[in-house]
Amino acid sequence: MNTTFLFIGAGRMAESMIKGLQSAKGQNVSIIAANQGNKERLQHLFSMYAVETTTDWLHHVKESSVIVLAMPPEAHEAVLEQLSTVIEGQLVISVAAGIGLKKLEKPLPPGTPVAWVMPNTAAETGESISLYTYADTLNENQVKLLELLLNSIGKSEYCTEEQIHKLTAVTGSAPAFLYEFASALINAAAGYGISEAQARKLVSQMIYGSAVMLQSGVSPVDLRNAVTTPGGATAAGLDVLNQADFGMLIESAVKATNEKAAELGGKQENEEK
Repeated sequence: MNTTFLFIGAGRMAESMIKGLQSAKGQNVSIIAANQGNKERLQHLFSMYAVETTTDWLHHVKESSVIVLAMPPEAHEAVLEQLSTVIEGQLVISVAAGIGLKKLEKPLPPGTPVAWVMPNTAAETGESISLYTYADTLNENQVKLLELLLNSIGKSEYCTEEQIHKLTAVTGSAPAFLYEFASALINAAAGYGISEAQARKLVSQMIYGSAVMLQSGVSPVDLRNAVTTPGGATAAGLDVLNQADFGMLIESAVKATNEKAAELGGKQENEEK
């Protein structure tokens, strides 16, 4: 049986999911990509993935099993209002920050199955860690379709709605913290007479290898201790980070991210009222 995914919004995350779904083996999936005015973006998706594209998504809702809202949070209200006039029990998934299940359910007909997914930019390489939650109105097949989408872009973890609001700072925003750290290391390495390309290779492989070891299940404390000889060179570097209270700095960055996200979410709620 063929399953049609309708993407409303054709940005980078939508493209990552389209690419992932097309790579999923043994799946009979059709994809429609839509946005309101960026025809160049739609042409790109058609050229790259041979998917059907449209600027009039309303006429494709009835033929679709899953509607993925892949547009900014502020665009959801108007789209959901339009969607409410034509939807007939299809699964609606939002991948926008700060949305949550309640904001999806409110404008849609009672009982509409909804899910909220928070992937990260590593979805582009099929390595996202996506947080997700869904309403109890999903049937067994719809849960499988949600899992198909999640698995197509990487790994996932089920959370409560409140947990997603808090943990997005770790899975969604913290890659930017890591890239800032990587940039500093690359600059430090390049300062010792190697090219930027060489420095990037050294740092990216170091991060990749360290991540693989972390995924092995060994605690980060044990991994850190395995690298660190008391009184040695690594310990001297760690002392500098500890003096700057590196751990507290990261916690403060996560807290600031959550506070700003809550503020932006509050602004959106006030606008909706």
